[in-house]
Amino acid sequence: MTRPIWLGAYSPGRLALPDAQPTPSQLYAPRGVYFDDEWLVVADSGNHRIMLWSGLPQKDGQTADLVLGQPDFMSEGPKLLHLPTGVLVHEGRLIVADAWHHRLLVWNRMPQHNDAAPDYAIGQTDLASLEPNRGQPSPSLDSLYWPYGFGFAGGWFWVADTGNRRVLGWPGLPGPNQPAQVVLGQQDGEHGEENRGAPVGAASFRWPHAIAGDENYLYVADAGNHRVLGWNFIPGGDSDASLVLGQNDFVTASEFPYVPQGPSRMRFPYSLALEGSRLAVADTANNRILLWDDAPSTGSGYAADHVLGQDHFNEHGENRWKAVTHETLCWPYGIWMHANRLAVADSGNNRVTLWNLEEALQAAPEQAAQPAVA
Repeated sequence: MTRPIWLGAYSPGRLALPDAQPTPSQLYAPRGVYFDDEWLVVADSGNHRIMLWSGLPQKDGQTADLVLGQPDFMSEGPKLLHLPTGVLVHEGRLIVADAWHHRLLVWNRMPQHNDAAPDYAIGQTDLASLEPNRGQPSPSLDSLYWPYGFGFAGGWFWVADTGNRRVLGWPGLPGPNQPAQVVLGQQDGEHGEENRGAPVGAASFRWPHAIAGDENYLYVADAGNHRVLGWNFIPGGDSDASLVLGQNDFVTASEFPYVPQGPSRMRFPYSLALEGSRLAVADTANNRILLWDDAPSTGSGYAADHVLGQDHFNEHGENRWKAVTHETLCWPYGIWMHANRLAVADSGNNRVTLWNLEEALQAAPEQAAQPAVA
């Protein structure tokens, strides 16, 4: 198998510890990644910047072409961005979740130079405002609190408003100060309690963290409840999910640390991606990627078909409890699939890896006949 491409500088001893000084190739705890035929975009979260490659990199350690959020590749510290996470290019626009500034930033055209300024913010009154929920004590339909992820499904734009324990929906990418029209996870736009202030259920979140979907399905990585929720329809309002992965049922939020997980359990799934019928989930605290060849849409307890990052479904160690290699993972935090390739923001290893899925799945262990979730 051709090994994955490794972006992020190597370090001595086959460990991926970051250099103290940012460079055009170094990454520090990246938490988001996106690519298409023209761009690779990485949220270099620990360095509070966005790195862009024109075209898909073809070699390990390839340097980025552009940087956003810093005046140059050698600068660091929160400036325009504070812990950026989700990234996406949609219809020629670049969208970034500037999580700790409680907003999404939008560039109406792909930037052509370093430190290009965004055009507007979603979740704040203007580009100068940075307070959670616009400085108000309660959420509103146009405010955000730690928005970590977002995505499109059914023509709607969905934001995982993590700190408000909800998902917001707009009919398309919203403009400045446009309130959401749909709220999932709360009874209205003014509440933000964990699991609605009640036991976990089919219409609640603890930490909604990432969005994936298509014209018919919506999936949300509910990381704090150690599960993925899915809707086999595009919600027009507050609705129970039709699918749960990672738990036996909709009313369980169990975590089983440091024990074999099998093909069905999850610990802190922070990201997910959908391409065609294939669903991938970053099972972050288990240091692996789970893949379903045919994405489930209803019910519970489905076992994954493949695992990447571990030799077996019952292993969960950081870098397989060995030295860092191209195929190991340590807290994979963001993923994206396109054209039968997978990009992983391998946060704990301070790198991004680019996988050829056809080759990787030929070598990956498949799920043997066993119960879904015991």
